[in-house]
Amino acid sequence: MALVIFVILSALCVGAVVAMIVSRNQAHDALFLVLAFACLGGIFGLLDASFAAAVQVLVYAGAIMVLFLFAIMMFNLRRPEPPERKRIRVVLGAALAVILLVELILAGMRALGIGSAGAAPPGRDIAHLGRLLFSDYLYAFEITSLLILAALVGALALAGKKEGE
Repeated sequence: MALVIFVILSALCVGAVVAMIVSRNQAHDALFLVLAFACLGGIFGLLDASFAAAVQVLVYAGAIMVLFLFAIMMFNLRRPEPPERKRIRVVLGAALAVILLVELILAGMRALGIGSAGAAPPGRDIAHLGRLLFSDYLYAFEITSLLILAALVGALALAGKKEGE
């Protein structure tokens, strides 16, 4: 039964991502991304990674997508783009795609035990990550939250200005 659910969630996730790439409407893209995040949360749930599943659904599909939709509604994204900027974006996108593909291949090789890198050391679970995050890396965690708050305040300040100001 788990295999059937996995295949359905995987197909939905891939379909949502393909629809997001093909679609030209930013609001539809955001909704397709929500569907992909929700499917990933379900896949994490099937893998008995309940924390990752909850974070995937609550944080990504919930909070982050609310911010994306706010940005889509706040800014006029329909302005024409100069052709030279479009070429730069295509080249950068292709380079990032190649880098991510290489990272995916290396992660798969590590997961399978191929190459010099073995599996993750024992004791590297979510509880250990939580202890590290709120002890050794507490300042970095708090600074990150302050940067996100500053970005939100800046976005609200920009949204509050009128065109004549």
